[in-house]
Amino acid sequence: MNKAQSPLLTATIRNQSLGLGLLALVLFIVGNWHQAIIGFDSRFVVFAQEMLRHGPSFFPTTYGQPYADYLATSTLLTWLLSLPFGEVSSLTAWLPTSIASAVIVVLVYRLTAPYSTRWGLLSIAMLLLSSTFISETRAVSLDQMLAAIALTVFYLGYAHDHFGAAKRLHWLFLLLILGFAVRGPIGLVIPTGVLCSYYLINRQWRQLFTFGFIALAVLAACVGLLLLLAKLSGGEDFMQDVIRMQFLGRMDGTEGSSGVLYYFTSSMGNYALAYPLALLVLLAIAIGGRRSPDPALKLVLYCAAAGLLVMLGLSVPQAKKARYILPMLPMAAIIAAYPFQVTQGRLFAWLRGLMLGIWTLLPALLVIGLVVARKRYPAQLDNLGVVFGVLGVLQVVSLLSLLKARLRPLGSALAAVLALWSTYIVVVEPLERTLYDTRTFSLGVKEQIMQQPAPVVLHGLGKDAIAIKFMVNFNCDKVPLFTQSAADLAPLQGPAWLVMSTKDFENLQDPRLRSITPTLTGEFDKDPYVLLHLEKVSAP
Repeated sequence: MNKAQSPLLTATIRNQSLGLGLLALVLFIVGNWHQAIIGFDSRFVVFAQEMLRHGPSFFPTTYGQPYADYLATSTLLTWLLSLPFGEVSSLTAWLPTSIASAVIVVLVYRLTAPYSTRWGLLSIAMLLLSSTFISETRAVSLDQMLAAIALTVFYLGYAHDHFGAAKRLHWLFLLLILGFAVRGPIGLVIPTGVLCSYYLINRQWRQLFTFGFIALAVLAACVGLLLLLAKLSGGEDFMQDVIRMQFLGRMDGTEGSSGVLYYFTSSMGNYALAYPLALLVLLAIAIGGRRSPDPALKLVLYCAAAGLLVMLGLSVPQAKKARYILPMLPMAAIIAAYPFQVTQGRLFAWLRGLMLGIWTLLPALLVIGLVVARKRYPAQLDNLGVVFGVLGVLQVVSLLSLLKARLRPLGSALAAVLALWSTYIVVVEPLERTLYDTRTFSLGVKEQIMQQPAPVVLHGLGKDAIAIKFMVNFNCDKVPLFTQSAADLAPLQGPAWLVMSTKDFENLQDPRLRSITPTLTGEFDKDPYVLLHLEKVSAP
């Protein structure tokens, strides 16, 4: 086939993409059933637990009250998956994200494989070898869901022009609405911007302005509906909270603030390997100075424009987190693997050698990393024999693949992917859940309270912060009393159970509380905590 002509997306490629998506999904969920819930996932699991107990709603709830920062879309998905089991588990919580990640794998292959199967497979490899993609896939990640939606919108626009696909405008606008439902206003703006960047660089002015204006109208309608649902769910005050948390807070920096160049610099580590290699590829393209790009190179330029727009657009708000720019990553992965699509150019040959070297050495590098980590965490990483064995086998496979030219890049890339994911699932995840364990202490507290029922006081935990990590394990409708200062504890009367950090307990001046011997002590989210039982004072 003449590569100067845009090839059709054949049924074979479609079937191959679905097969790769299923294989990826298996990899994404392997070992995931009843993992302990830690970190940011705790909030979303609490949402789902409350929905499982009380039924669906427009907004998720915590402590029985609607939560303003999100619509309930992702919670509804977890709720539906959890219904057959009667409980929310790590599997049902993570599965929507894993499916979104599998969709990204499918679409990355469909975009690139028509030009080169090797390019398609290695683009997937670059995606799977990127650190934030791994951690977000094995978590509850609204941004990963948004990345899948944004890539689908881009794919529909590109496939219509280059693969002879039907123009599915209704799907485009349904996807924009879905993006809003998942991630709020930014969930509609990002997919719109991604497709508009394609129309802009392609000089399709009619499509650009038509789609842009319709998307703006859809955004206005969605915002109006969001505020109406907020008012119906929690009244005027709750609607103001929604405006503050979903609009103003992220723009003015009250939800956190970072510099303008944060995404461009931090992505060198957060999105390695794809992002830094993509920059090198774009530099090589710029130095090459080709004037008449073929369809494959045009796809790279479209991806570069879309990825740049995501990063620039999300650099405007003051609140910045690495995961926010996940919609950029599939574009970066496609660009990073492009040297394996072209055959000419000394710089591209150098980049191919660099990537091949990284993939080949990655199992050995992971072994070295684990040896270093074991010195820091000897108790948690005392049994790594099986992992070392797996990495050793993969290292041998990677080296043997170098002997056959046909298998050289693909064999090493596959070995690298399996090595990294095996290490993450078998070592990194269990280590994180040991270091940041909240379940052991919380369940111990719950057992004590069940034996002697009394009001629960969470002192210094923060209602929407650390306390959520406690409530996700408590998993009931019991609403605790929240206190922050020692003065808040003064009017407290027994019987009551108090949960606080050991540091806060030692700083208490009230002799009534200082004289209590802790009923339970333990580690909670990497800090020592205590459970106190305040007895009822008998009347004289």
